[in-house]
Amino acid sequence: MATARPNHALVSSEDVEGTTVYDKAGEKIGEVERLIIDKISGRVHYAVVSFGGFLGLGHSHYPLPWDALSYDTSLEGFRTNVSEQQVRDAPEFSDDSWKDRNWERNIHTHYQVEPYWGADI
Repeated sequence: MATARPNHALVSSEDVEGTTVYDKAGEKIGEVERLIIDKISGRVHYAVVSFGGFLGLGHSHYPLPWDALSYDTSLEGFRTNVSEQQVRDAPEFSDDSWKDRNWERNIHTHYQVEPYWGADI
């Protein structure tokens, strides 16, 4: 069960999972399924967002750089400048993608988001 934290900047991961993601026009494009967290620094680097499907079937999962999302209190969800089509056109993702810095570079370039590790690595 999610823990209520009114007027507090901290949030539980279970409160983020299931949160709706809206495009810049305020249209729902998906929801956060899970977070990808750096186990050393503790920073969130990606939100895996699910799109499409019906009754939990046939939906797709796409990692978005965390910095591509911002929380919008009026929507009670995340807003992004990323379109659903842009997500669908993203570099192919697999479970091994997390081990490939080139894949991460490509994903950040695709979404026009500064890499979390900085441009010099």
